[in-house]
Order: sequence, then structure tokens, then C-alpha cells
Amino acid sequence: MELHVTRWKRYGRDRLYANLPDGTAVGWADVTTGDITVLRAECRDDVIAVLAKHLQNLIEPAPPGRASEVRARPVLPPLTPGDDLAVNPPGWALRDLLDESGPRLMERVVSRLLRRPSEWDSWRKGLAGERRVGAELNRLGRHGWRVLHSIPLANKVDIDHLLIGPGGVFSINTKHHDKRAVWVGDDSVKVDHGKPAPYARKSRAEAKRVARVLERYCDFPVPVEPVLVFVGVTELKVAATQLDVRVYQERQISALGPLSGLLTADQVEHVYSVARHRQAWSHA
Repeated sequence: MELHVTRWKRYGRDRLYANLPDGTAVGWADVTTGDITVLRAECRDDVIAVLAKHLQNLIEPAPPGRASEVRARPVLPPLTPGDDLAVNPPGWALRDLLDESGPRLMERVVSRLLRRPSEWDSWRKGLAGERRVGAELNRLGRHGWRVLHSIPLANKVDIDHLLIGPGGVFSINTKHHDKRAVWVGDDSVKVDHGKPAPYARKSRAEAKRVARVLERYCDFPVPVEPVLVFVGVTELKVAATQLDVRVYQERQISALGPLSGLLTADQVEHVYSVARHRQAWSHA
């Protein structure tokens, strides 16, 4: 395949572009880092070969084996309906769990008569909470935001919601504590002064996990912030030292809408195209 390489310097960036004869870019390399981004999977080998060669010529003296050390970003396969997470409604993972493992009619009747709490009650409450938060997030679309729900990860866990827009990426964890008082500290959360739960610590870990996945397929930094959203609470108090996890009640999520300045419109669409692809999360 015949590819033409051109150099582009602007806005503090220095890149080599590999183009088809008609001028269509099929890949590019960062001259500073040596990273190669392939834009068309079918041209992958040719793009890496031609850009690695040009990178080697630019570096003096060229280290032995430089071409073999050039790192190309992975390319996701074409998106299919089965891999498109954009179709997942809020609470899809919990709904699926209830359908597969939930109680049968007689079990529900017995539990209700005996007033015996069950794991299924927790699932149903979580499902209701995710649906309420999902509805609030979907309203942010008019501000240029993209929303995904129930992103499956390994070990049968999922990300409740992912919000992607001009203000960055927000990994959102929903907690439904109806008619309860909630206190949020640096690492833990207490409901009605009960036993501490590691919600805040887990939210930070989830955000870091999301950032690793997205930046694997993006050639720019992807800022990801953790968010805790509480549904149905009567009181929500947040420790003054809690600065790295955003904490909201469901109706306060709209505060994220006006945020901007971190991702361009093109970057938002690229991050969204990665995040909606099930295979991007297959090893997360």
C-alpha cells in the first residue's frame, strides 16, 4: 500500500501523518513520544511500518531496534449491535440479574408476609435508584453530554453510569437509601450512623480503572472523576476534607451540565465511541 507521510506542527504538537494518495489520513505518530495511532485497522501494518521508518530517521542517533519499540495504540474492531453498550438502559445489569436469579412468585409472597428482607429487595431498590439517576443524566444531552449505563466489567460488576462531555468524564455510582441520613467521609460512608461502607474509596478506584481503559484507545489525556449519587435520602452531609469524589443527591446532577473546557467536541465523540464498545472493557 502506497502511503505518503507529512509532518504537522501546531499548538505545541509535532506529528507525522500517514496518508493515502487521495490525502485521507490513516494514521499518525507523535514525534516526541514515538507513539503511533492507527486510524484504519485495515492499514495497520503499513501505517506502523512507514511511520516507524520516518520516526527512526528523525531521531539522531537512532537507537538499535527503534522500529520494533514503537508502540501502536490498539484499534477496536468495527462496532456491532451486540457490542454497542449505548443501548443499555439504566439499571440493565440489575434487571438482568433479577430476571435470571430473582425470586419466584411464591418466594416473593412468603418474604412479604414474613416481612423478611432479602437480597432481591436490595437489587430492586438499586434498580429503581439507577433508573431515577439515569433519567436525570439523560437530560444533560442538550448540553453536549453523552451518557452510557450499566457498563459490564469483569467479575460480574458494572459501572452504573458514565457521563462524557466538555467537562470531562464522570464515573457515577448510584446508592439508593430511601428515607435515610447519609454522611460521606474521605474513604467511607455511613448510613444512619451505621457501619462504614467503602463507597468513596471504591468510587476513586473505579474512576482510575475507567481512565486506564479510555486512555488505552485515546491519544490525549482523558480526565475521569468519581461521582457518588444518593437517591431518596432525607439528609446528606459531606466531610469538608472530601474533595476528590463529587457527591450529589439525584436532583443535583444537573450541576455537571455547565462544566466545560476539558474535552473538545471531537474528543467527546472519540471517547464516547470507545466507551460504548463492549470489547474496550473486556479486560478492564
